[in-house]
Order: sequence, then C-alpha cells, then structure tokens
Amino acid sequence: MRKNLVVIGQGYVGLPMALRAAEKGFSVVGLDSNSAVVEQLNAGVSHIDDVADAELEAGLRGGYAASSDPRCIASADVVVVCVPTPLSSDGGPDLRPVASAAQAIGKHVASGALVILESTTYPGTTEEVFAPLVVAGGLRVGTDVHIAFSPERIDPGNVEFGIKNTPKVVGGLTPACTRAARDFYAAFVDTVIEAKGAKEAELAKLIENTFRHVNIALVNEMVRFSHQLGIDLWDAIDCAATKPFGYMAFRPGPGVGGHCIPVDPSYLSHRVKAQLGYAFRMVELAEEINTAAPLYVANRIWQALNERRIAVNGARVLLLGVTYKANISDRRESPADPLAKQLLEWGAEVSYHDPFVPEWEIKASNGVRLRSLPDAVAAAKEAQIVVLLQAHSCYDLEDLPDRSPIFLDTRGASKNPRTVRL
Repeated sequence: MRKNLVVIGQGYVGLPMALRAAEKGFSVVGLDSNSAVVEQLNAGVSHIDDVADAELEAGLRGGYAASSDPRCIASADVVVVCVPTPLSSDGGPDLRPVASAAQAIGKHVASGALVILESTTYPGTTEEVFAPLVVAGGLRVGTDVHIAFSPERIDPGNVEFGIKNTPKVVGGLTPACTRAARDFYAAFVDTVIEAKGAKEAELAKLIENTFRHVNIALVNEMVRFSHQLGIDLWDAIDCAATKPFGYMAFRPGPGVGGHCIPVDPSYLSHRVKAQLGYAFRMVELAEEINTAAPLYVANRIWQALNERRIAVNGARVLLLGVTYKANISDRRESPADPLAKQLLEWGAEVSYHDPFVPEWEIKASNGVRLRSLPDAVAAAKEAQIVVLLQAHSCYDLEDLPDRSPIFLDTRGASKNPRTVRL
C-alpha cells in the first residue's frame, strides 16, 4: 500500500527529501506556510539550488504536491518536520517554528502515525518541547504515535552526496520509535544508523558542526599571525594534508556562513550554560574568532589600500562572490554582509559581482541595495581593490589578478603571483 508522507518545510532540507520519497513511491505533500512558495512549487518552479525544475516537475508527476493546508496531516502515515531554527535574542534556538509545526501535528495527526523532527536544536528538544505538543490530544508515545529525531545532513551544492547516499541517523523516544524511523528512511536512504535515543541523535548533529566550527576558527586565527610572520598558511596546510592519517585539512576564509556552522554550535553552548551553569568555552572562543573574521578582512583591505596611499574612505571596492558557499545562491549568514557593512561605515564605495545573486541589500546605518555588476573582468578594471570572498567556478582566478589594481584572495584559491593573500 502506498504510504502518505507530509514534509513540513519546503526549503533546502524538506524539498529534496520530499521529492526523493515521492521517487520511491510515497504519496507526498510538501507543507509550507509560505503560500507564494507553495504556488511556485506546484507550478514546477524550484526555489533552491539543489533541485532543478525538471526534477520538481518529475516529482509533481510522480506523487508530490505542495500545500499550505495543515489538514493534510490527518491522512499522513509519516510526518517529517524540516522547519528552520534560527538563533533567538538570548543565543538559544528560536523554537517557535518547531512548536508551531508540532501544534499543527497534534491537532490533526492520526493514531498510528510516525512523526520525525529533523530541525537542528539542542539535546532534549524532541522529548521536552516537540513531543508534548504532538501528543497534547491524548495519544501515547510509542504506542499510538511514534516520535523520533533525525538530524538533517544536507550540504547545498554538493554533487557527490545527497539524500540517497548520505547516512541517516535516527533516535526515537522509545526503541519502537527508533525502529519505525529506521524503517521509514530505509525505503529511500542507503544507510540508516540507529542512535541510542533522541538526545544522542540531537547531539550527533551538534558534534558534527561544532567540530567544523572549532577547526575553522583554528585556521582563521592562524592566518593572522601567519601573515605577520610572512608564512603562506595555505601552503603549510597543503603540506600537512599529505599526512595519510590523523589529520583533516581546514582552510581559512572571510568567515563562516550558512545555517549550520555559525548557528548550530550555539544551541549546545546555550543548553550547557542554561542547564549546567557553566560555559562551553571551546564553542564560545570559536564563535569569537569566526565572528571577527570579516572585520579582519576589512582591516586587510584597509592595509592593502594604505600601502598604495589610497584612503578607504571613497575607495572603490569590488567584492567577488557574496554567497556563503561556492556555486550556490544561498546567502544565509554570509560573511559578505558584516564585511560590506564595515566598509560602508568607513566610507568605501562597495560594488559586487555574483552570478548567483542578482540583487543584494546591505543592511547598515548607510545601507544600500546593489545589483550585481554584469562582467567581473570589466568591474575589476574599474575598482581600486578586488576582494575574492567566494571562489565561484566562473571566476578565472589566474587572469583576474592581472586585471585588478589589487587582488585580495581570502580563500587561497589563486596561484597568480600578483595575488595578495589574506
């Protein structure tokens, strides 16, 4: 019998999973509160990089439909929640989207359903916040309804790993809940790993991103003294990476971006401080270093201009690539934003080129709305300094430094001897 699946949240996580499940025979409703997104999806127009219109259209023909009506939950065998969990003003996760989804599920869910939370949060959220709202109508966890947590592992722009071949971790509130979640994902994911419980699955996601956050902070701090000591840190990292065991290469940049790295470790830090009363010092230090990375880039721009007797006030600064990651349009938490804000406050004339971002609003005291310049090479010739923030594959990084008065590479991507490295 064909199973009915409702995926709440049709963004970078929910839409690819919904389409993959439809491909494997599920009848899928992608539930989203944004009616404009729902209309766009049902018209066959994708709003995310990792889903092509053709793939969406195939899903629409094969059992997928988008909706903004939560009553579809009533007929669901499985409900998966993939809503955002941004940071709140106190540094913890803003669980209002999760709570809203759980309340909608609790109002409509039928006995016998499986409900899974994928939204990243602190350990204990599934048991303490999510589940009580789902079973508020009197259903019993583990018998009437199965509830589990499974951390999302979507990597936007990754052409090698997607829903099918990225191992899925599941942890339920009871062993029966874990088994139900395992069996669901096994229908369209190659490998499913059972965690001891929901808290362990929740913590697994935070371990993954905290590991990256801390190691990126390490090299983002090293790049500062390496510059002062006249050492090419990228070359040193390349050499270290030749060791076949006990080492994983991380490279510095203009700061961290996306939803995961700059946000997720804060959930764990907030939970430790709130529950145990002491700081998770490693995460707090990593946050301090990575948050300061865009300001360090701004200072390097100032220094490079100053060496040529050019004042930053009034200088023409061209930024190349303002997304948080190469070759995608996602700008969530992009370090380009705080960098541009600082440059504007210093009086610089900021322009940018990014084939994935046609318009960009820089929110600052003297913020502006910009349009991407049409040609990177022509724009580089007109600028007084060009700053590579994201090494999109469309950029010829060996030619652009020759076209630029100053070419500051924050990614260590250009081998041109005229390049100024971060």
